[in-house]
Amino acid sequence: MTLPPAPVPYSDSLETRQPDEEALIERIVASMGRVNRIVFDRHRHATRDAHAKSHGILKGELQVYDGLPEPLRQGVFAEPRRYPAVVRLSTAPGDLLSDRVPSPRGMAIKLLDVNGARLLGPQQPEARTQDFLLVNHPVIPFGHVQAYWEMQQIAERNVDAPQVARRTLSALARGASKVADLLGVENPTLDTLAMPNHHLLGETFYSMAALRHGDYVAKLSAAPLSVNLRALTGQPLPAEGDSALRDAVVAFFAREGAEYELRVQLCTDLQRMPIEDASVEWPESLSPWLPVAKLVLPAQDAYSPARRVCGDDQLSFNPWQGIEAHRPLGSIMRVRIKAYEASTRFRHEMNRQPRLEPASLDEIPD
Repeated sequence: MTLPPAPVPYSDSLETRQPDEEALIERIVASMGRVNRIVFDRHRHATRDAHAKSHGILKGELQVYDGLPEPLRQGVFAEPRRYPAVVRLSTAPGDLLSDRVPSPRGMAIKLLDVNGARLLGPQQPEARTQDFLLVNHPVIPFGHVQAYWEMQQIAERNVDAPQVARRTLSALARGASKVADLLGVENPTLDTLAMPNHHLLGETFYSMAALRHGDYVAKLSAAPLSVNLRALTGQPLPAEGDSALRDAVVAFFAREGAEYELRVQLCTDLQRMPIEDASVEWPESLSPWLPVAKLVLPAQDAYSPARRVCGDDQLSFNPWQGIEAHRPLGSIMRVRIKAYEASTRFRHEMNRQPRLEPASLDEIPD
């Protein structure tokens, strides 16, 4: 394993708040709340304001590798141990769109039995979890709070216009830099901008934005490791239909297990690997992705009725639900402090479901 030279040391001074950031965050959260209410009225059920539609809820284990060099040996990866893990696979929009719509896909990982000073300690005094939220694209095109506010206004104006939503998702999937301009163009070939609708389990997932990595700064990724997953990379979905992704995940895990590898990309150059703009992809020529752990998911019923209710209505996944050693960084991540909490509170209140932050995998139904 070849480490990049001189990874940037973590410091609180690495983050720089944008002008009017707090006011913009309040506007974003209020807009998301209005959209949440509209989607609730449509389905008579509250969903997340992002990654509303799940395709599988999985139980497994994260196995941290032994012999990691010091820059990688940080936070939950500090020692070669095993963590119980819950994984939720999803699609990015805050509404229940058909799986025929090419959209960014997500993998949310919740580790249990995690030690360390907590980011949300007063709100979660008993919690011992660490959440990592990943998407199958390395960057967020609207990668800072001002750009996100502009995008959120487009989303709210077009909450009842599925075709515009589809164009937005296409732009997101390809990283279009001028999403608003793109949405104003009537172009019948616009669907070609979208990522192909590949098998979800063969995708590689990324944190997109930066995280504290103990004494350093990094991004995180989960890539297919086992042969059966790598065989699915780039493969089209095996079936058509509004729930084709769920059907593919359920069919796969009914007969076999899977392994992903968690990888870290250390920040080595703050100019070319910025923290405050998550739309910039960090060059692998400056810092390659390096393996730190293996996520093992055995064969199981990935979407039983009880497990779906648990994953969709009771569990929450939040990048701030974790320890100081993995503090989310940058204005996009700072938006999520209030946005995710507001969404979670609305969802649990409207669905009358208990809020579960599990201490054991036994709390996740089979």
